[in-house]
Amino acid sequence: MGFTTRWWLSLPHETRVFIFTRRPRLQSMSSIGNSFRAIPSTLWSRIKDFAGYSGEATYLWPRWFVLRAVGIVFIIIFAGIIKESAALIGPDGITPLPEAIAELRSARSSWMEIFIASPTLFLFNSSPAMVALLQWGGLLAAIAVVLNLWPRMSLFICWLALLSFAKGWLLYSGPMVDRLMLEVTLLCILFAPAGYRPGLGANLSPRPIVVFMMRWLLLRIMFENGISKMLGGDLYWFDLRAMDILYETAPSPTILGYFNHHMPHAWHVFEIGLTFAAEIIAPIIAIFCGRRGRWWAFCLWVALQVGIQLTCNFGWLNTASIALGLLLLDDKMFAQAARWLRLRKLADYFTTSTATHAVPTISKWHRYSLNGALWLHFYLSIIAFTTLARMPTPAFIESINRPLKAMFDGFGSINGYSLFSRFEPYKFVTEFLGSNDGGVTWRPYEHRYFPQQLDRISPFTAPWFHRFEANLQVQSTLHDHAPPLYQFVATRLLEQKQPVIDLFESNPFPDAPPTMIRVAGYRYDFTEFATYRETGHFWERLYLGEYMQIMYLNPAGEIGTVTSELEQLHVKAYYGNLEAQTYLGFLLLRGENGIPRDRAKAAQWFLLAAKQDHAVAQLNLAMIYSSGQGLPQNFAQAIHWGRRSAEQGLDAAQDWLGIMYMRGEGVPRDP
Repeated sequence: MGFTTRWWLSLPHETRVFIFTRRPRLQSMSSIGNSFRAIPSTLWSRIKDFAGYSGEATYLWPRWFVLRAVGIVFIIIFAGIIKESAALIGPDGITPLPEAIAELRSARSSWMEIFIASPTLFLFNSSPAMVALLQWGGLLAAIAVVLNLWPRMSLFICWLALLSFAKGWLLYSGPMVDRLMLEVTLLCILFAPAGYRPGLGANLSPRPIVVFMMRWLLLRIMFENGISKMLGGDLYWFDLRAMDILYETAPSPTILGYFNHHMPHAWHVFEIGLTFAAEIIAPIIAIFCGRRGRWWAFCLWVALQVGIQLTCNFGWLNTASIALGLLLLDDKMFAQAARWLRLRKLADYFTTSTATHAVPTISKWHRYSLNGALWLHFYLSIIAFTTLARMPTPAFIESINRPLKAMFDGFGSINGYSLFSRFEPYKFVTEFLGSNDGGVTWRPYEHRYFPQQLDRISPFTAPWFHRFEANLQVQSTLHDHAPPLYQFVATRLLEQKQPVIDLFESNPFPDAPPTMIRVAGYRYDFTEFATYRETGHFWERLYLGEYMQIMYLNPAGEIGTVTSELEQLHVKAYYGNLEAQTYLGFLLLRGENGIPRDRAKAAQWFLLAAKQDHAVAQLNLAMIYSSGQGLPQNFAQAIHWGRRSAEQGLDAAQDWLGIMYMRGEGVPRDP
């Protein structure tokens, strides 16, 4: 059936009759009026259909697939937590959990305030045993969700375990990925069928209000991301250059992102069109255009999310978004899709397996409680949207909203979504560098997945989410100077904590541990195709300066931080940097740069460098011995060190040694 025919049959009967009959003008206008009066009724019926209140559609298979997908995402989440938790919050980790929990307790005056702000089970016990219980318990519960075993309780365990980690380790839950899953899971608990082994739940159809709240969540994720791009004020969206820089500035672009970046500008304009179609137009047609509109919305949404996942590596964010897109479908649409694919048996199975359905009856107080909780969630989501959109709120309404936000915000389960509403001006990448020779040579700690090496592009890692590297990147975009996370990492590297070292590609110090750590900042840009073909480099970088100054081990084995150039000079000299030792000796000899003159200390630093054949230090030591200022005058030692310096080719030393021969000081006079 062609589009024109379908459009014709969709018109009200009165309108079709009006077109093909000749009636008096007055009667024709009456028919048109009836047609227009029928529009609100048609729209209202379609809104009810989208909200799950039409009574005609069933949602057993969309529910089944969405819950399985949520379970798979949780398996990935808890597998990642198990892999990284020892390095992040273990006893030898970056931020040991007991210390983080103690900091949470000290920030609030009462226990209730602590729990509302950070509702985590780690407040009761933050031992490694509790960490293991929650991460492995969450993984087993996720497997149970996939296997459809007691899905409501399994989803609650997943939600509680993820909430405990997200609110307990703080630094590592900055990205939106955790908040999305917390909100999805909270609603899925009510969306899932009851029972230990519910199967498809054909006799336990989801209640209309739950279907509406699940679709409302999807609608918000779609529409809020789109509207935030329009309200965010970033000119890249308005002058159609957003996709020209998105892949280059994305945290972990893939090889497809690199090639997509070099596509013509017209292609990037098409991508912007697809983005707004999926995030602005799709939710509108999903509501007002019936099943056909929801098919279009589903296809647009999936196309956008697949494209992002293949090019940008945003963890499970796009995987979860694709799964939620299934909420746009109903059982008849699943059967219809199977018929399109000529899978008649599957289509028949979809039809027959959902033939028997009923909304379970519940007690009045249960129904009122459920409706009250979900409508409260709906109202809180409106608050989140108005906050995101910076919409003005009357004072008396704000007085109601403020305590509600304070009470529920800590649970991270009602959110506003605004991904890529603004762009960074360029890609900023930090690099940890260590030295075990006083700063003469610096060896980089290589990231496993995120951009660093110029000839390496990130592999396809999504839906896996690398918390450590992702949060380093997030923190670097939020702060002009190194935040505490960077200092914690540097401290553990200096302390040689193996779990933290293992977060990097390899240990760059297999010979001797580092004594100094610093962090450099770079601007990264994609290379041109010609450069890539010639050198194999995906990136070119520009050094922007030190993101974190040197941290070091002091003589007592304690961690210190460089606060000035003079302190940095002392640290480098202490750890054997010959240039630093010589320069420090020179400053002490002259009494410059705020250093009191101390020729004896100057001689000590010159002696350290001279013994390691530093020619300049040897010459300065020779002159100190010859003058007797800082050391007892000793012409034999002066000639010894002066000759060693001259033999290395230092012209000043050769000149000085010639003068000594002319004068006959320390050597026989020999012009």
